[in-house]
Amino acid sequence: MELEKIDGGVTAPKGFLAGGMACGIKKDLPDLGLLSSTKEARAAGVFTTNLVKAAPVLVSSQQIKRGKARAIIANSGNANACTGEEGLKDAWTMVESTAKALEVPPEEVLVCSTGVIGEPLPIEAIQKGIESLAANISPQGGETFARAIMTTDSFPKSTALEVTTSQGTFRMGGAAKGAGMIHPSMATMLAFITTDLEIEAPALREALKKAVDISFNRISVDGDTSTNDTVLILANGSSGVKGQGEALQALKEGLKKICQELAHMIVRDGEGATKVVKILVKGAPSDREAEMAARRMANSLLVKTALHGEDPNWGRLAAALGSSGCRVEPERLQIWIGEVQIVKGGMGLPQAEDPAHQVMRKREYTITLDLGLGPGEYWMWTCDLTYEYVRINAEYRS
Repeated sequence: MELEKIDGGVTAPKGFLAGGMACGIKKDLPDLGLLSSTKEARAAGVFTTNLVKAAPVLVSSQQIKRGKARAIIANSGNANACTGEEGLKDAWTMVESTAKALEVPPEEVLVCSTGVIGEPLPIEAIQKGIESLAANISPQGGETFARAIMTTDSFPKSTALEVTTSQGTFRMGGAAKGAGMIHPSMATMLAFITTDLEIEAPALREALKKAVDISFNRISVDGDTSTNDTVLILANGSSGVKGQGEALQALKEGLKKICQELAHMIVRDGEGATKVVKILVKGAPSDREAEMAARRMANSLLVKTALHGEDPNWGRLAAALGSSGCRVEPERLQIWIGEVQIVKGGMGLPQAEDPAHQVMRKREYTITLDLGLGPGEYWMWTCDLTYEYVRINAEYRS
């Protein structure tokens, strides 16, 4: 199989149309996006683990049980979360308005929202926007769709692949938003993936879950899980290639690649972030304990501020590790910053401080911790915590 990166985002696969516009939620900025398949598609989704779920999450969770969909309507600037019965009614209104505008059954429309929590949607403006947008979606609309779903993002996040197998060629595309309120299970974000491969919903669901677990569930910006996290995938079969054998394996590889690329973009665009750091824990008693350790360090405010200060303060890593719940024997611990070993046998190596500091001046690098206790391994992407993060979030509703 061969996976080649191409342009086009979510509209790179055959039979997908998209677009975006400003309907008035965010004044003059794009705030409404529509993604549609020209034929019925198999669908799967993964949603937030937060017990406070936004209205569109409740609606889409119900809609996607059929395993089929034709369209996704998404707004930014307003999360439609904690808005009671009226918010739920508005989410269904977005579904019904989209179905009417596209002339598709309402049960084949999914809905997503992102933005400020606790404020009612300007539903009349959104309805007018849906009517206008539905008439202007196109196979070239992937980029405008990606821009329309942005909130505090500093750039649109999209990618696409052309996948060549012995069974034929198919395409995959993706778009995501996310920069703050980012935490695993899932990371705070919206992500939309398309493919023209022909595949049944159960296989699509399984492949998506595995891809999410090794991508969006391994990123952290600030340790806060959103009310609106959603990842959706549509597969319309327009390529004529069936998702079996090599093609199914290629889909899984492509999904992993697309999800990891979008996840990496989210961390890179973390609100105010200047660093992207991979935390790799190995030598743990088990993978589960390695995960506990990696997550604790990726979310530690003291670790994240040291990353921003380019300070090789390995004591913060050791302290976070020791409170993670993972079994640790300090005398076995070894730590590397990039290729520079800074801790050996649980003791710091003073001569490594300056070389480690030079590594930490880079935009991206890896911190590796070897616990020396077993085969367990796990990694996460995190970013630094900056003054700019505080400013952005202090002024979010201003």
